[in-house]
Amino acid sequence: MAGLSLQHPWAFAFGLLGNVISFASYLAPIPTFYRIYKSKSTEGFQSVPYVVALFSAMLWIYYALVKSNESLLITINAAGCVIETIYIVMYLAYAPRKAKLFTAKILLLLNVGVFGLILLLTLLLAEGEKRVVSLGWVCVGFSVSVFVAPLSIIGRVIKTRSVEYMPFSLSLSLTLSAVVWFLYGLLIKDKYVALPNILGFTFGLVQMGLYMFYMNATPVVAEGKEGKQEGKLPAEEHVVVNIAKLSATPERNYGNEVHPVMEMAASAAPRSCAAEAVTVAAPEKEAALAVDVARPVQVVV
Repeated sequence: MAGLSLQHPWAFAFGLLGNVISFASYLAPIPTFYRIYKSKSTEGFQSVPYVVALFSAMLWIYYALVKSNESLLITINAAGCVIETIYIVMYLAYAPRKAKLFTAKILLLLNVGVFGLILLLTLLLAEGEKRVVSLGWVCVGFSVSVFVAPLSIIGRVIKTRSVEYMPFSLSLSLTLSAVVWFLYGLLIKDKYVALPNILGFTFGLVQMGLYMFYMNATPVVAEGKEGKQEGKLPAEEHVVVNIAKLSATPERNYGNEVHPVMEMAASAAPRSCAAEAVTVAAPEKEAALAVDVARPVQVVV
């Protein structure tokens, strides 16, 4: 076994270290899910990163099984599958209905559909070394796409001049993980393990460099803080104010129209009954309208 053989002590050492660092990275979202558990709400957190991480772990386990002699890849990715599954189950337990449906669709599409297709094609269309090569390049392509994902965070840091969304500890752990797994892949002569971690190491250095550059910078409040609060309380307050205006404005109008109707009632009794009926009915219709408007907004929120 290449990863565990005494003939490759350095490969075993870096593989074991990679397991430790990657396991710590898998445990990083625990505070997030503890917060979700305490509040009984996902609070706007997204499930996509955990679904993607589960798919990545499944893919690397399949690659390690096909290639054989890759026990260190199997151990860490098996642990990753278990941990990410727990995260996803907790997310589904506390997410709103719309988020649950979206997560279920992504799971079926990526972890069942795409993985099943990869499994089927590699088993039917390739054999032996060709299967390892084709599956290896699939793993490389997916890993590169995952490493490219932080580009959006890098752009946000530059735009807001704030490192709030890019913790240094996370960037450091991901960079160390990329370095260790690159060395492991280099020592066991597995380019499919080594290649994507070159890109991971590069992006890790860029993230840490940006952190050092912007850590003492003055954040752009208009784009950072207000943007952060867009989907939370300010949006709800804005909706409530709009509803209050809709319900308050007609009341003032109807109140102003009561006096002429009452004055007309003194001089023309037959018209007063109809006018009063209209006056009484109008606020009731408006109140009913206000209730109908309020219900969908509260359900959406």
